[in-house]
Amino acid sequence: MRRMIASLCLLQAVPLFAMPAEVLAASGNVELEAVNINAEAGDYERADGPVEGYRASRSASATRTDTALHETPQSISVVPKDVLDDIGATRLQDALDYAGGVGRANNFGGQGLTTFTVRGFTTGEFYRNGFPVNRGYPNAPDANTVERLEVIRGPATALYGRGDPGGTFNVVSKQPLPEQKVTLGSQFDDQGMHRATLDAGGPLNHDGSLAYRLNVLGEGGDSFRDDVRGERYDVAPVLSWQVNDSTKVIFEGDFMRNNRPLDRGLPRYQTQTGSLSRDTYLWEKGSDNLLHNDNNMAQLRFEHLLNDSWTLGGGFQFLDGSLKGNAVEANGAPADGRTLQRNFNYRKLEWTDRDWQLNLTGNFDTGGLSHTLLTGVEYENYDYNSIIQRSSYTSGTYPIDIYRPVLGQPRPPLIKPTTWNKENLQTWAAFIQDQVSLTERLKALAALRFERFEHDYDNKLNDTGDFTKAQNSVTPRLGLIYDLTDTVAIYANTARSFKPNSDTPASGGGFDPEKGKSYEVGVKWEALERQLSVDAALYHIVKENVLTLDPANPSYSLAAGEVRSRGLDLNIAGNITPQWKVIGGYAYVDAEVTKDNRLPSGTRLANIPRNSFSLVNTYEFQDGFAKGLGLGVGLKYVDDRKGQTETVTYTMDRYTVVDLLSYYKVNEHVRLNLDVKNLFNKGFDEAGWNNYVYPGAPRTVQAGVAYTF
Repeated sequence: MRRMIASLCLLQAVPLFAMPAEVLAASGNVELEAVNINAEAGDYERADGPVEGYRASRSASATRTDTALHETPQSISVVPKDVLDDIGATRLQDALDYAGGVGRANNFGGQGLTTFTVRGFTTGEFYRNGFPVNRGYPNAPDANTVERLEVIRGPATALYGRGDPGGTFNVVSKQPLPEQKVTLGSQFDDQGMHRATLDAGGPLNHDGSLAYRLNVLGEGGDSFRDDVRGERYDVAPVLSWQVNDSTKVIFEGDFMRNNRPLDRGLPRYQTQTGSLSRDTYLWEKGSDNLLHNDNNMAQLRFEHLLNDSWTLGGGFQFLDGSLKGNAVEANGAPADGRTLQRNFNYRKLEWTDRDWQLNLTGNFDTGGLSHTLLTGVEYENYDYNSIIQRSSYTSGTYPIDIYRPVLGQPRPPLIKPTTWNKENLQTWAAFIQDQVSLTERLKALAALRFERFEHDYDNKLNDTGDFTKAQNSVTPRLGLIYDLTDTVAIYANTARSFKPNSDTPASGGGFDPEKGKSYEVGVKWEALERQLSVDAALYHIVKENVLTLDPANPSYSLAAGEVRSRGLDLNIAGNITPQWKVIGGYAYVDAEVTKDNRLPSGTRLANIPRNSFSLVNTYEFQDGFAKGLGLGVGLKYVDDRKGQTETVTYTMDRYTVVDLLSYYKVNEHVRLNLDVKNLFNKGFDEAGWNNYVYPGAPRTVQAGVAYTF
């Protein structure tokens, strides 16, 4: 039934975009076409446009200006749409596996609210076209809507505001096309997943000044986990209007519905007498465990050329979301080694976020120095309301035998709420950044951001937990990059970060924010006539004001902890030949607790492997009988990790996963793909959270077809 709904949704949409031939032929010569000139020419790339192959040459994520990656004094990885297509990605995490040094962390029971590890820290800092989308409990944008996925390593607070010092993700979404194009796609696998997609775009008038892009998704079916079924629907329209030669306005929306049980994976307690198979499911089914996660996003962006040197840009974003429904979770360790105490609960989480941005960018020369100056102001208003009711925690209320689970037990009654709060966070910010060419080979970047945030927290369960707190933060960034040769550059940077802490200490009033400081040095090399990029970086990051146990009142915390991470990144991306493309990276991370009221110094941080490596190799035949056939191998290695930041905890073993990839371009209209994920059926833990681990998927055969007209 879900497959039928998804297919009908796409088929109904097709006639809306089957424009007359005379309209399709009228492409026009307007500025709008320059945005996507790379789609045909391949000799020019914009920071917000398509990428030819696997290697991007420009990005705006780290500087908010269209800057060559080779001239940016920071480690950045770009995963283009071609990579997503070739690996058969349906989720952003599939692409981030090959971004180099990005690992998986808590996925909130499979809801799509995945957090990741970067440079030793867990983060969920996601942006979409420079606007924050990680407020509340969002679903990550579907891979079908993504043009390029960019990873900024190290603090990005000077430009984006509050965030983690390890890294930030910016999703550049698909934009309108200069010529009419419609692609219908379908993907399915042998675990029960099936999805249908529509990607349509083109001009809406004769001169091409008005254009659109529409992505539609319908997905449903089973998974490798017993009794875990889900469905997702997404509609993502984009409308651009080239008002005149100087002004462009873009409206973009994304409206996603996700219905799925809260699957906490496998319990991992010291008292368990044995291991569980990866498909074992303990968390009930049907309406007893089903969450409805709805997310709506609307962006209105504009760009206005004041003259040949200065540009005014910015926009507004509105987010609205909710997460509602029933779920089942664990209460505590099995006392007898096999009987897990469970908890039935209901949650209603709702949020809205409004974000305004205004930026001014100019290019000018002073005293023989060339400048790219960026200034901006921002205002954000975030509201969050949550209520969670749970059943009794008394032993025997809702137990299950983890080795012989029987689902369908009568649900226990809910008692009073355990969580009931209301939160508002407002921020005002102003920033300035200058990119200066000091000499022909030496360039500098300096940025400074002032941010004031007012945090109002109302705990309806306990008035003593209420607080209103206002604080100011100043976060600088400084970087230098020097061209040793035309293709080799060395760089260094330092930056600061901050992020508000939630909850409040025993004395009330809220916590001071987390503060991070980072130091990085690196080298960038462009080889093979600039078709291959190889970057390496060494870094040292310290994060302060981490929440730690209050020794005088163990029910509360203090913002007194400190953690440190240092390591090495090595990333590669390139079109080695027209046929051969690669992307991936290696990371060494030494991340540990350096100050805490409970944990000894040297305690390793959860989910952080010391070593990780990933690489995708694909080869596409350009002529002969195999013309259009692409073959590839994906390799992922992850070292052992601690499941919790604790002195005594479980360990997730190291693992290696091999994927076989293949596609065949039958002609200019039809593309087929057939992939075998986890070829050797390796059993592994993808990530851990508290006393749960999320098992990795078994060998999975995925196939698909895409038809373009």
